Amino acid sequence: MDLDEVLARRWSCRAFRDEPVPAETLREVFALAQRTASWCNTQPWQVHLVTGEATARLREALSAHVLAGAPASDLPGPAGYSGVYAERRRESGYALYSALGIDRTDSDGRLAQMLRNFDFFGAPHVAVVTTDREQGVYGAVDCGGYVANLLNAATAHGVATIAQAAIAMYSDFVRGWLGVGDERQVVCAVSLGWADEDHPANGFRTSRASLDDAVTVVE
Repeated sequence: MDLDEVLARRWSCRAFRDEPVPAETLREVFALAQRTASWCNTQPWQVHLVTGEATARLREALSAHVLAGAPASDLPGPAGYSGVYAERRRESGYALYSALGIDRTDSDGRLAQMLRNFDFFGAPHVAVVTTDREQGVYGAVDCGGYVANLLNAATAHGVATIAQAAIAMYSDFVRGWLGVGDERQVVCAVSLGWADEDHPANGFRTSRASLDDAVTVVE
């Protein structure tokens, strides 16, 4: 694919098949993402690619922890969602739950779908992205660029992905499970695999604001 096609086709997969992506394909995807630009070329990202039986172990341990423990995130979450940001968030959530046939009053169904974040939607591979704590917001921003390139590189290779901030809500647990030191902060995870095209969760796409809404030209 050329870049235009990659950007047009990339989407967030919420149901994966269980067969793994070949190791060589994954290596090619991560090698492309490694070309990401960064502040002073510090390249603050480190990635733990969880795969094989380790994915099943992390899925089970993290899901149990979420049900029993309180969130503890390295990075502060949004203070709120107002105006158009709240509208876009609602639109995305409504589209997902409508595709799944989960009503607003179905608290059990909503809880079950929320917990799917922590079994990685069935993906066979999970990349946990961390940043250097000392670099603060600049390191986190650089990691955002890395994640975007990782998603696009995977799309170019036919691999489905979803970036997951939910994993970062339990940073202490994830860092401990991976054996990562306190000098690292958990930014997010990216689940990777082959999409289950027939699953209803994969039957919708989110919208994008118009160019005029996002870009102001100053002459």
